Amino acid sequence: MRLLLASRNPGKLREFAGLLSGFALIPWPIEAPEIPEDGAFFRDNAGHKAAFARDWWRSHGSEPVDAVLADDSGLCVDALWGGPGVLSARFAAALSNDDKNRALLKMLPRDASRTARFVCVLALAPMQEDGLRFFEACVEGSLAMEPHGHKGFGYDPIFIPEGFDQTFGELPDEVKARLSHRARAARALREALATLATEP
Repeated sequence: MRLLLASRNPGKLREFAGLLSGFALIPWPIEAPEIPEDGAFFRDNAGHKAAFARDWWRSHGSEPVDAVLADDSGLCVDALWGGPGVLSARFAAALSNDDKNRALLKMLPRDASRTARFVCVLALAPMQEDGLRFFEACVEGSLAMEPHGHKGFGYDPIFIPEGFDQTFGELPDEVKARLSHRARAARALREALATLATEP
């Protein structure tokens, strides 16, 4: 089964290659237009991205695909009223990843709760129909005092998943592949893809 990924984010592409092994994954081509991210919620963004990519690929795609997969995910910090949330990718975008993480940590009020969660919404857009299928998951945790580790990408070096004392930036890849927000959503997605692949 061939899936078009509506993303050029190299970190997400690497994760999906592991989480969706056995499926042929095609990244959003460099010559294609930027995919808009203007939704107010993760589900809105994922759905808009999947539908946009499917419409464009139907007219301009260079090879056949069975479905389009779009991801919208982010870090929601309780002490920041759920932020950066859907703006996670755009928060402090001009800074390096390490400086971005430090900037976010500095925003937390002194003695504030450090509870947070990673949220992921996947949207699957089959090419032979106009509907969308959604798969949502989250992982609870807390924010470290400062970044630790260089594994993963994005906010991984400052997020400590519940039940652990190391960040996603420090934990072994196989641990993140088991319990991350994207891994949990991908497990539900794999079940749906297996069904889709057997449909006539």
